[in-house]
Amino acid sequence: MDENRTWQKLAAEFLGTAFLVFVGVGSVPALAMARGDAPFTGADLGFISLSFATIVVVTVYVFGYISGNHINPAVTLGLAVSGKFPWRSVPGYLLAQLLGAIAGSFAIVGALGPKASKLGLGVASFNPDTVSIPQALFAEFIGTFLLVFAVFGVIHRKAAPGWAGLAIGLVVFAAIIPVAPATGASINPARTTGPMIVQSLLGGQVAWGQWWVYVVAELLGGVIAALLFGVISKTAADKAAVSS
Repeated sequence: MDENRTWQKLAAEFLGTAFLVFVGVGSVPALAMARGDAPFTGADLGFISLSFATIVVVTVYVFGYISGNHINPAVTLGLAVSGKFPWRSVPGYLLAQLLGAIAGSFAIVGALGPKASKLGLGVASFNPDTVSIPQALFAEFIGTFLLVFAVFGVIHRKAAPGWAGLAIGLVVFAAIIPVAPATGASINPARTTGPMIVQSLLGGQVAWGQWWVYVVAELLGGVIAALLFGVISKTAADKAAVSS
């Protein structure tokens, strides 16, 4: 049978998430170093969004045929609740993604040095003085919803073949632009948690009180996107396949 073993799938999820965090999250302190004392600009936001989008495109085509390239617990959970992924495999995927995010975060420090941690390590957070908890919840929810909804669209049996990587990368780029000014646009519980853990271990300041806002919103966004896509995309042929 031409299917990868469980350890290979978990390794792919680990590496894919590590790549995502190293390149995407790593772009935040890298750009902070490059601009020095200059203020954060729209160009910075664009480059960060592009960094995430580019590495997502790469990982889809490199790891997609091995593990599905979830690299996001919201995607894994969405696939599970919609019946497209076995629940027994969920814990292993979530652990591999979290460990990958931690490894990717350490790799950022390894490449950029301790200054990356001093600059915040790209940890997602929001300013409670200007962004309320309901606003932060909605921002992360809608960003994750867009991502997972797009994922389900490109993996649908009727979707145009070969375009999944580009489409998912583009929706990541697009979602980060309006969400990042509010919450940093994590839209991924592993990407949220891994850098926070590493930043804490390195002695950096982390707003752990905000962690639940991100994870709850992201997981909920993934689940609702998955269920809603199933409702609006299902045809008589799908129903017949399930009943047969």
